[in-house]
Amino acid sequence: MSNGLIQVGLFSVLVTAVSVPLGLYMARVFTDRRTFLDPILRPLERAIYRVCGVNPGSEQSWVQYAVSMLLFSAVGMLLLYGMERLQWFLPLNPQKFGGVAPDLAFNTAASFTTNTNWQAYAGESTMSYFTQMAGLAFHNFVSAASGIAVAIAVIRGLVRRAAQTIGNFWVDLTRATLWVLLPISVIGALVLVWQGVPDNFSAYTQVKTVEGTTQTIAQGPVASQEIIKELGTNGGGFFNANSSHPYENPTPLTNLIELVAIFAIGAGLTHTFGEMAGDRRQGWALFATMAILFLVGAGSAIWAEQRGNPQFAAMGIDQRESAGQSGGNMEGKEVRFGIVDSALFATVTTDTSCGAVNSMHDSYTPLGGLVPLVNMQIGEITFGGAGSGLYGMLVMAILAVFIAGLMVGRTPEYLGKKIEGREMKLAMLFILIFPAVILVPAGIAVVTKAGLAGITNPGPHGLSQILYAYTEASANNGSAFAGLNANTLFYNSTLAVVMLFGRFLMKVPVLALAGSLAVKKSVPPSAGTFPTDGAIFVILLVGVILIVAALTFFPADALGPIVEHLVMIHGKLY
Repeated sequence: MSNGLIQVGLFSVLVTAVSVPLGLYMARVFTDRRTFLDPILRPLERAIYRVCGVNPGSEQSWVQYAVSMLLFSAVGMLLLYGMERLQWFLPLNPQKFGGVAPDLAFNTAASFTTNTNWQAYAGESTMSYFTQMAGLAFHNFVSAASGIAVAIAVIRGLVRRAAQTIGNFWVDLTRATLWVLLPISVIGALVLVWQGVPDNFSAYTQVKTVEGTTQTIAQGPVASQEIIKELGTNGGGFFNANSSHPYENPTPLTNLIELVAIFAIGAGLTHTFGEMAGDRRQGWALFATMAILFLVGAGSAIWAEQRGNPQFAAMGIDQRESAGQSGGNMEGKEVRFGIVDSALFATVTTDTSCGAVNSMHDSYTPLGGLVPLVNMQIGEITFGGAGSGLYGMLVMAILAVFIAGLMVGRTPEYLGKKIEGREMKLAMLFILIFPAVILVPAGIAVVTKAGLAGITNPGPHGLSQILYAYTEASANNGSAFAGLNANTLFYNSTLAVVMLFGRFLMKVPVLALAGSLAVKKSVPPSAGTFPTDGAIFVILLVGVILIVAALTFFPADALGPIVEHLVMIHGKLY
């Protein structure tokens, strides 16, 4: 346990140290203040605007902003679908992979367009280098940039006074890509290459094993896609084994780099918010809320996995830590990382919308697997995805101040903006869409032949597999209880629709909320104003988040991982 505390503590310190300068840098980028990269990137930015016909000085209403975002995503999804279907005719395909099946291509195109990066296929045996680079990696950048852009638009809606516009989507998208994602990815990719992650166009290598058999060792442009997979909270692995594969994550240092990269932008945007709001304490309040949720989740997952399975102990199997074994539940985990780094990775990747994994969540204990599930069910706002974590947390903050206002009989305010009926309707629409697109299709799956056919572990664990699949799809996460056989017409189609709804049906009301707040005038604080930058607000916000998630998902969770935990303890369900 002391080892776990040290590792989680070190990771928390690194994330905090990285998030502050990165957040302040992003505030400069999106308020059009000078940065050290301007001499290199300004000419490129101007060239992009000229080619695309964008007027960077023209701002958009929330409707125009939303339409631009939706059109850009729709065109990108169609291009990726076509690329997958036609990859046999495209270059950089040394393995001669054929076109991807229609339902799988649709699922994958929806997945990468929505920043979900769910994979119902093995990357090294399905996708060509060209599709991986020009298709999947491209979307890793622009889907993350799109999420950051929406978060910045929501911040503008909160901090502007009597404004009709919330920025320009094309400018925000371009600046997020050029100033934030690309520079960090270039440096990160070089570090990963230094640590042993390959980055080449070589054909797969055939080698003879010591047993005399032939083994195929996959190659490819891995490092350049691995870093944006983590930084953009995308999660789709070049290889089927994802970040447990030694070519994606070969050393303890790469594991730490990838963990910090997953949290970096989500944590940094809290400080971007504080800086743009003119009160950094507001950003720190959101950071503290996210940190509390993260630490509770990480501690619970590590504890559950280190305890192991009591049924094994009853059979006389020693699960205690010793010089000869790590102890606890090592099923589905890499010995290179052990329980602590595996459970920490599982927590971090589901706190955000990343979905990268260095262990198999399907093999976790019921409570250990419940932690990633709950992380997604609270909306992945614990630092969260690139942009989506911040705007999700801001919606919950608005709900929290509304509840506080009801308790004291006063119109609630947040950053000097009165929260009235229109804002609460939009906030509740945002909150209710999420469980609806999880529970409805999951319910259909458990009562239909096509849905039940994908279950590999009947019983409560099978329900957990289905619930997890639709939760990660709606949360745009992409991790999985990998025991579910999801590469079928039923799951490829329904999960793709859930990904699209979970991404875009939630972005539109949050942009509408930003537009509604932007037109409001500022209300000066008074003696009755509830402060939103202190410990009381943080506690209230944590409570609201947990209560909303529990009221929504506890009945479903009780039938899945919680029942499975009781069976594991007692050997049967009473």
